[in-house]
Amino acid sequence: MKKLFLPTVGLILLSANLALAADKVPLKTELPNVVILGTPVPIDVPNLEPKQKDWPEFLVPAGTVNLAKGKKVTASDSDPVVGTLDLITDGDKAGDEGSWVELGKGKQWVQIDLAQAATISAVVVWHFHSQERVYRDVVVQVSDDPTFAKDVTTIYDNSASGKDRPYIETYLGKLIDAKGVKGRYVRLASNGNTTNKMNHYIEVEVFGKPAA
Repeated sequence: MKKLFLPTVGLILLSANLALAADKVPLKTELPNVVILGTPVPIDVPNLEPKQKDWPEFLVPAGTVNLAKGKKVTASDSDPVVGTLDLITDGDKAGDEGSWVELGKGKQWVQIDLAQAATISAVVVWHFHSQERVYRDVVVQVSDDPTFAKDVTTIYDNSASGKDRPYIETYLGKLIDAKGVKGRYVRLASNGNTTNKMNHYIEVEVFGKPAA
């Protein structure tokens, strides 16, 4: 019996893994055109990630969609220096002027209300891609609490207290694995960049499914 039991368990696990894999599809999104404007500013940031060259291969459950499209956005800076907060979820990822929001100096955040609890597979953010730069202290969190005072899950953190590495902005954006976290609100923070002290957002996409 023992000799038959172990292979049977192995076959069951293999079948389960194949079924799980069959339910996964590559995450796809429409990428903006490459736009290069202005004079590059030297980037002096230690421990940088290698510069991204291609859209990553990332699998998500079949039926996953961008839940952030057209959703309400609030921010720590309620009166942006440039643009309006609705630009962050309008689907326009172009790098030219008129497509991005500029928030004030220092640590600032934007928050997307998905309108209902969701199971989130990935968050993709475009801060600014018409010039190579690094945004400082980027933190992405998910919660069911709109004040983010409790039940907060951090899915990305490249600040001094985080484990993620800073990265160079490109037209590919930054894809962040949310690992199926559940929540209604997504908050993204930054603290200036290597070109200036301001904070920018072109677009944020939140890929997932409404929670059962």
